[in-house]
Amino acid sequence: MKILRILLVFLLGSICAPLARAAGDHVSTHFTPDDSDAPSFEMATETAYMLGIINNPNSYEIGAQFITARWRFGPVYPEGFFRGYNQFYFSGVAEPILRGPENFYYGISIGLRYNFLLRGSRFIPYVSGGVGLGWIDSHANVNGAQGQDFTFNVVSAAGVSYKINDRWKANLGLVFEHLSNGGQTDPNPSLNLLGPQIGLTCSF
Repeated sequence: MKILRILLVFLLGSICAPLARAAGDHVSTHFTPDDSDAPSFEMATETAYMLGIINNPNSYEIGAQFITARWRFGPVYPEGFFRGYNQFYFSGVAEPILRGPENFYYGISIGLRYNFLLRGSRFIPYVSGGVGLGWIDSHANVNGAQGQDFTFNVVSAAGVSYKINDRWKANLGLVFEHLSNGGQTDPNPSLNLLGPQIGLTCSF
């Protein structure tokens, strides 16, 4: 619980300070998104609280911190339901295991994200998915724990960003993560996690 409180304090500090600065920025009441709402580069910090689901006897609870860089690629699609743009992302992941046989997981993830631009709205829905690898302090002798330290991950998310001003966006979504060593040990129990995610994004 002490680790969870530390994560929450860090998250609130990282969000509240930019929001306070952003409050003083002028934001037009006549807001019309256009191609300028598709930044070429972004940095984001996101925090998630995930619970273990599906096929594991241990009641996992994990607090995850994602630090992510995103690059836009391809055109900005101008019309229709899929009006928006693609991004490639690279994430560093730190996950203290608050409940479960292990204590921590560290890793990286690369993937793609699609952002939907809604005309006349500050809200930007998104979906993303990626794969990566990492290390966990495994306990192969515990039922349902991971069988080795080296572990692959699959991460997917969906949610919505709210454009505070031309630089800052607040994010709220749902994230799913799958951890597995790809069958390199037997048994290979794997771990499936699901939970809410909040964060802050800075565009450049």
